[in-house]
Amino acid sequence: MRVLVQRQDMAIPTQPKRILLAEDVRAISLRMSHALEQHGYTVRVAEDGEECLEQIEVFKPDLLVLDLIMPKMNGLEVLRHLRAQQATQQLPVIVCTAKDYSTELKHIQQTGPVDVLIKPFDPELLLEKLRQHFHELPSAKGVTHRDHIPAAAEQYAPILDTKRPHVKLWGTRGSIPVCGARYAQHGGNTTCFEYNTGKERIMFDAGSGLRDAGQSFLAGGPCHIHLFITHTHWDHIQGFPFFTPIYVPGFEITVYGERGFGKNIESLLCGQMDRDYFPIQREDLRAKINFVFLDDEPVKIGEVTVTREFTQHPGATVGFKVTHDGWSVALIPDNEFLQGYTGSPALLTRDANLVVPYEPILKFLDGVDLLVHEAQYLPADYPKRIGWGHSNLATACALTKLVGAKKWIVVHHDPDHDDLALQSKLNLTRQILREIGHPIDLVHAYDGLAEYR
Repeated sequence: MRVLVQRQDMAIPTQPKRILLAEDVRAISLRMSHALEQHGYTVRVAEDGEECLEQIEVFKPDLLVLDLIMPKMNGLEVLRHLRAQQATQQLPVIVCTAKDYSTELKHIQQTGPVDVLIKPFDPELLLEKLRQHFHELPSAKGVTHRDHIPAAAEQYAPILDTKRPHVKLWGTRGSIPVCGARYAQHGGNTTCFEYNTGKERIMFDAGSGLRDAGQSFLAGGPCHIHLFITHTHWDHIQGFPFFTPIYVPGFEITVYGERGFGKNIESLLCGQMDRDYFPIQREDLRAKINFVFLDDEPVKIGEVTVTREFTQHPGATVGFKVTHDGWSVALIPDNEFLQGYTGSPALLTRDANLVVPYEPILKFLDGVDLLVHEAQYLPADYPKRIGWGHSNLATACALTKLVGAKKWIVVHHDPDHDDLALQSKLNLTRQILREIGHPIDLVHAYDGLAEYR
């Protein structure tokens, strides 16, 4: 059957030209097929490179429209194959690609004279190329770059709003600070966290990371800093004498701690500044420092509510939860969940006899948006460290599932675990979480990490 194609007042009697469209993105192939068929072309579609070569033998197209990136065999391989065969050496090809890079374009042009259309393009541009080819209209083979993307009135380049509520981790190591190239990725400062509302400065624990936090506070001038202490083991208080704001007039620091410590919280923190240990004594501090005992009542700081719950760790140890602006963040650096358990985490349920005694901490953490919780020991190492006050990785994974935490930042890294060991541990954590059916959003903490609401 002969088809009469009417175009721009010009009637051209011709046989329907066969176009093979090699394109794996269905939305694009449908759009182009429809446009071509509307203009009298016979179209077939191949969705990968191998099918393209098969269709060329069967369909015998007059022209090939070839995508560069396709499954099984990419467009460049298809093109090379065609040019190597005598039967297809002269087959007209229009390459369509989104890769507007000189490397790919040079490779294409080395295969012989072909047209190249850079995606995205309007089907009308392809139709014009076909008219030029089949009606021998003047044309120049080469690259037709995308030119129809509208220029933006101004470049979109957002700047992070650091006044948004966020958690910042100033120290993420447990037991003792470490340093050296092997720890460069995760850092070596001991426990120190900040919750920042953009107005309030709220700190949790005074490990060696508190020094860097204190330096950052100076730029904003004197303010009221709230410092909550989970417990007074050395790695959680050793940064206090190096917290610069305590030496600067105008700063006010309110320290919150439990009553259950052998000494009161002031004696423990400032006792590190005894003249036998430190060159500056308590009386030399210039900031106003308040010491407050925690009780069962929430602490309100502006629009922030801070609550606490006791954890499984030697001494009077607590974890904290911040509730603010519809966001809940729990900070639990020391907690030996299910102390002594070395079985599979997949077997643990909320109503299991082994789990029931831990209901207070589980209830405290129920549905928390962000859980900052330790997992210091690998399952293989934990049996030798039972009773040391830190979680087995496997049971920590179970904890996140039992409470339905939405995101987990793992903290209190063992000082023996360098960056390579922690990366391996992270991969193992993801594996365990998949096995127990709780592929939670997971991050390994590092010094300086900030997590925004």
